[in-house]
Amino acid sequence: MNKKIKLQDLGKKDYKETWDYQEVLFKEIVDQKIQNRREETAIETFNYFLFVEHPHVYTLGKSGDIENLLLSEKQLEAKGATFYKINRGGDITYHGPGQIVGYPILDLENFFTDIHKYLRFLEEAIILTLAEYNIVGTRSEGETGVWLDVGTPFARKICAMGVRASRWVTMHGFALNVNADLGYFDNIIPCGIKGKAVTSMHAELNTHVDEALVKEKILKHFKVLFENEFVLVS
Repeated sequence: MNKKIKLQDLGKKDYKETWDYQEVLFKEIVDQKIQNRREETAIETFNYFLFVEHPHVYTLGKSGDIENLLLSEKQLEAKGATFYKINRGGDITYHGPGQIVGYPILDLENFFTDIHKYLRFLEEAIILTLAEYNIVGTRSEGETGVWLDVGTPFARKICAMGVRASRWVTMHGFALNVNADLGYFDNIIPCGIKGKAVTSMHAELNTHVDEALVKEKILKHFKVLFENEFVLVS
């Protein structure tokens, strides 16, 4: 099993370009697995972890409802935002500046073959990161992602998650609101859940948060949970 994960920070990158890049890496892993099975070989599969910041964009998962986007095409254009229907699970969400987006593209057969466990580990990496800032993140039953004050009238989501998996290979991932402009969430029903607010680390702490440091903390906790080694690539 190959527990090395190639780590790449793409900086600020268009959503569609990043999605296409994910698909290339995803296909590379799946194709190698198919070849191994067909030719009875055991060539190691690669794993990847991409960090990225997207320009303003709304994405709708395959089970999502377009009615949860509250903007017309012209209004999207006026806000400098784009919209895509994509092949991850989940409903609608927003990505934009000030948000840390992480896309682990892993062959789970290198780690464990349990999608539920994978999602819980992603959540746990974010919960442990938030705890370092004295922000108490928790899970909300039946709702993927990380929330604050679950079970109260003040419940609010700080990190969205949506994953696609095939042949135990993952893509898409999580979006943690660090210094994001929360006004953009007013244009959607986030994740299709009515009456639930959205927050950010900046809003909770009332100060700008160093995003590079948050990334370091996420990787630290991810490494403990997945027992992997990160290899930085340019």
